[in-house]
Amino acid sequence: MKARILKALAPLVLVGSASLAAAEQPESPFPGIAHVSSQASVAEVETRLREALESRGLTLFTVVDHTQNAEKVDMQLPPVRTVIFGNPKVGTPLMQCQGSTALDLPQKMVIREDGDTTRIEWNDPAYLAERHELQECDLPLKKIADVLKGVAQDAAGAKQ
Repeated sequence: MKARILKALAPLVLVGSASLAAAEQPESPFPGIAHVSSQASVAEVETRLREALESRGLTLFTVVDHTQNAEKVDMQLPPVRTVIFGNPKVGTPLMQCQGSTALDLPQKMVIREDGDTTRIEWNDPAYLAERHELQECDLPLKKIADVLKGVAQDAAGAKQ
């Protein structure tokens, strides 16, 4: 039964599909991680991500600047930030279905420099459904996936 459910969820898998030129992205080497790329800097993408969250009524909880934290211990990282955000009306039903989902909530997007581009990465909701065995619950996974993809595309400056 689990294989049948996973097959049904397969269309929800989001392997980044937009950049500034809206070109196809290669599949992520990490299962369950969706992404889009941008030619903008990490700082510019973060600004647009904040705007995209606000325009959708999502709550920004915090931004973790991993580069700055590394510098505090005399280490180096290229620009990388984790943006933590969410909406209790969406997250609460996932946690009601399976309490372990709280390990992955609130939602997060990582913005990081990757060579000459900036990557925006997030957990694919279909992956979270599999990880936390949410198949028995009637959850709006496609809608969540679409919102996350739209937020990331807006942050990347990509056309939708």
